[in-house]
Amino acid sequence: MFEFKHTSKQLKERFGLRVLVAGAFILVLFGILVWRFYYLQVVRYDNLSARAESNRISIAPITPRRGEIRDRNGEVLARNYRSYTLEVVPAHAGDIDTMLEELDQVLEIDDAEKRRFKRRVNESGRYTSIMLRNNLSDTEAAWFAAQAFRFPGVEIKARWVREYPYGEVAAHVLGYVGRLSEQDFTRLEERGQLGNYRGTEVIGKKGLEKTWEESLHGRTGIEEVEVTSRGRPVRVLRRTMPEPGQNLYLSLDIHLQKIAEEAFDGRRGALVAIEPETGDVLAFVSQPSFDPNLFIDGIDVANWRRLNESPDRPLINRPLFGTYPIGSTYKPFVALAALELGKRKATDRIYDPGYYEFGGQRFRNAGSAAYGTIDMTRALIVSSDTYFYSLGPEIGVDALHDFMLPFGFGRLTGIDLDGEKAGVLPSREWKQRAYREPAQQRWYAGETISIAVGQGYNSFTLLQLAQATAVLANGGRYMTPRLVQALQNAATGVVAQLPSKPDHVLNLKQENVDLIRRAMVETVRSGTPRAAFANAAYRAGGKTGTAQVFSLRGTKYRAEAIDERLRDHGVFIAFAPADKPTIAVAVLVENGGWGGRSAAPIARKVLDYWLVERPAQESKAAAQAAEEAGAAPAAAGSEEAAGAPPPKARANGSRSRG
Repeated sequence: MFEFKHTSKQLKERFGLRVLVAGAFILVLFGILVWRFYYLQVVRYDNLSARAESNRISIAPITPRRGEIRDRNGEVLARNYRSYTLEVVPAHAGDIDTMLEELDQVLEIDDAEKRRFKRRVNESGRYTSIMLRNNLSDTEAAWFAAQAFRFPGVEIKARWVREYPYGEVAAHVLGYVGRLSEQDFTRLEERGQLGNYRGTEVIGKKGLEKTWEESLHGRTGIEEVEVTSRGRPVRVLRRTMPEPGQNLYLSLDIHLQKIAEEAFDGRRGALVAIEPETGDVLAFVSQPSFDPNLFIDGIDVANWRRLNESPDRPLINRPLFGTYPIGSTYKPFVALAALELGKRKATDRIYDPGYYEFGGQRFRNAGSAAYGTIDMTRALIVSSDTYFYSLGPEIGVDALHDFMLPFGFGRLTGIDLDGEKAGVLPSREWKQRAYREPAQQRWYAGETISIAVGQGYNSFTLLQLAQATAVLANGGRYMTPRLVQALQNAATGVVAQLPSKPDHVLNLKQENVDLIRRAMVETVRSGTPRAAFANAAYRAGGKTGTAQVFSLRGTKYRAEAIDERLRDHGVFIAFAPADKPTIAVAVLVENGGWGGRSAAPIARKVLDYWLVERPAQESKAAAQAAEEAGAAPAAAGSEEAAGAPPPKARANGSRSRG
């Protein structure tokens, strides 16, 4: 009995102890739970709340509309249109091959698009939204929307697509946009601009699209979207609208540009036309050209090979990057140098027997022509090589270099277009830098002879030649050439004109400039380009040139006997009207032969349009507008008179006659 009571008491004590331990354990656990609850809800509230919000809210960039590019008359040269694209986030789409196979049953996706998509997946990663198809029609977009539930990670997006409505016309000026590359991302990150390109797929790659990228791109907007756990959008919580890019207004006249390009008629070459007083570039031609629309979403292999492997090199911007000897078009500037430096007077006469002898070597005129006794004006008209051969040693290479540099030869002109080449304006210092061997670094007096007629080491861009012609036509004022006249705020419509002012003014005597210009006017009237300018409605000044592609080494030049691509280049410069020039032009036809036959007729078409046809078209349009404006009030007055009772004054016959 006693043992039973003792055992029962022990059991109760043990049970009580267990209850106490269990209760303490529960209290500790509950305390830990309360502490954890407090830690999560109070201590880490801000951090966890932000994370939860970020899981619920997706921050989506809104791509800005890229600025348009227009010519000086408002014609649209580059614009945007809305297009549907099919985009995939590979990490949410499951097996890529299965997804593509099932998607192909809903929307037609060709093999090239599939290959391009898989390549982009490897390049961009699985969590990046990657375009699978672009330019979906409204019907295709609606059809996919009805089946979208079957394809997680796949969605349709609307985007801005760049378009160049004139195709190949002015392609080297406009350039093109292309998909952002790793190099682009790196460059944007270095400039601190990467955030502004979130959601953007393209960037300017060439031409004005690249040079003016920052103005054209705009500012990216932001959209906060509530999403489901699978990433599907539920509703828009907040939106910051993007700022569209600025519109560019160019100095180009697209109609003049078309006329100039068509004038080449399939030949290779370049043309630049400049307004001397402002530096505005009116036409900028590189032939052959290409269609920039091919590059917008990535050019295909066939077209890339066609353009890149063509012997005509259509992707090269010839006026900006191509360098050439300019032949006899250099002579007016050499003549002006002789006058300004006091090396020769315009009235000084020399005898031209058809050659100039120096150091036991004879430098002959083109075609071995002999012009007898001539002065400077006559030498320019007939393009006497002998006269200018003799000027070379008299002036000297370094003095010639220093005189030509301010005209724009052998230096960057400053045009607002990326990729300009400086060319070569030779001097003793230049030769020492260009060559390593001491014998090659030495300047020989005979080399200056070739320099004086635009050959030898001379190598200039056609833009430099056009700019120098504009400076001469403008009396020595160097206006930096430009393509963009104004920027327009696309949101407000406000247009900001860009200033045009002289970069520098050459210290030239006006009588010397006038003499050279008169000689060039007489050259067009009676010299080598006279046939091209017969019966012109205006007076123009100009000079032809024929630039050798390779050395003849004493042999007679016969174009028909050599390969077409080794024949001479045809060159021509001009300004008009003669008294007060409003346009200066330089033309080069690669392997075109005599400049008077190949290049001058192209310049004639450009000058005819700018000085004759364009003013006539503008006058006709103004007359029609005035006629329509006058007809509208008259018609309104007639209707008002017909519908209203006649005033009392008209009932009095004496008043109506008075």
